[in-house]
Amino acid sequence: MVSFKEATILGQAPDKGLYFPERIPLLNSELIRHMDQYKKEELAFRIMLPYVGNTITEEALYQIVSETVNFDFPLVAINDTISSLELFHGPTLAFKDVGARFMSRCLGYFCKDQTAKITVLVATSGDTGGAVANGFLGVEGVEVVILYPSGKVSPVQELQLTTCGQNITALEVSGTFDDCQAMVKSAFMDSELNSHMQLTSANSINVARWLPQQLYYFFALQQWKDQHSAPVIAVPSGNFGNICAGLLAYLSGLPVAHFIAACNVNDAVPDYLRTGTFQPKEAVATISNAMDVGSPSNFVRIMEMFGKNHPVISQLVSGYTVTDDATRATIKAVYTSDHYILDPHGAVAYHALNHYLQQHPLQKGMILETAHPVKFPQTVEAAIGKTLDVPDSAKALFGKHKQSIFLQPVFQELKAYLLTR
Repeated sequence: MVSFKEATILGQAPDKGLYFPERIPLLNSELIRHMDQYKKEELAFRIMLPYVGNTITEEALYQIVSETVNFDFPLVAINDTISSLELFHGPTLAFKDVGARFMSRCLGYFCKDQTAKITVLVATSGDTGGAVANGFLGVEGVEVVILYPSGKVSPVQELQLTTCGQNITALEVSGTFDDCQAMVKSAFMDSELNSHMQLTSANSINVARWLPQQLYYFFALQQWKDQHSAPVIAVPSGNFGNICAGLLAYLSGLPVAHFIAACNVNDAVPDYLRTGTFQPKEAVATISNAMDVGSPSNFVRIMEMFGKNHPVISQLVSGYTVTDDATRATIKAVYTSDHYILDPHGAVAYHALNHYLQQHPLQKGMILETAHPVKFPQTVEAAIGKTLDVPDSAKALFGKHKQSIFLQPVFQELKAYLLTR
């Protein structure tokens, strides 16, 4: 067993496994019942305190969570049965701002008395890179190296992770996200690298990135108006850190009727939910690129939560596979009928949830809208037939110049770069 501090700094366990809480805390039933009476900061503090333990002072933790959640998480009604939890109101317009901001501040706290620098090594399929770059920019004692698949992230996503400078470096890999993730995992296991530098990860394999993602599920239930029934929650799922955090919140006491793992054609987990057999696959590129993951790392955490009991997991979680054509059609249909603009990932979740609710007409639900539509202008604008309004935070990016270092999808190239940088 290790402390939260050790797990955050190490990132991945020495045996190549992922760190997991020794026990899942059960939250006070009164806290759950009266969530709507708490400020976001107070609720976040109470949820995260059992995981952090005594590795961070309560005063410092309250400051960390306050800075982590200091933007809005509105639950917006799309129609009478489906709402959207908008997670794109943070600095990089994506849900991963929560995990990246929490982890960067925890790591900064842990590094304040340390002379040696820590190198944060992270693979991204889209939004993680920008969120990590923004969260760690200028943090003393921390260098960040981001690997992303060339040509497989959107223009806004690429600018967010390649234009920071300072302590942030972007490595453009001629491969898939799975290639990037494999290179990062190999780096953690390489004894020579680890003898030369202190490495950690900012992917959701790191507990400090993963655990705070449960917070916005609580924020969603604070705003849920139907006091007589819990919601069905559809989560766009790629590396499965997000839905895994939701399941953790559920096991802690959060009332949720059912979860939907909404996937694009990268469907290893929906296949498992149908058959009971988990088989990783080669990643396939889609218009919902942040979910283009063939071998989702966090699925092992879900298996751990439920003792690898397929009947139990499949009763709580349904898996859906959504094609690009269905994604485009959903964006168009929802805009036409409800005047709500979905991004491709939210559209995958909406399509899956709508299908589920047609079979369960007495229930209502919500999707997690994980990124601002402006991050995917080509797809969204073609579907809705109009130009998107660009937020000021994104407008500023277009005057900047991309800076990246090109690598082949070979671990030895990453190792050589890290040893000589």
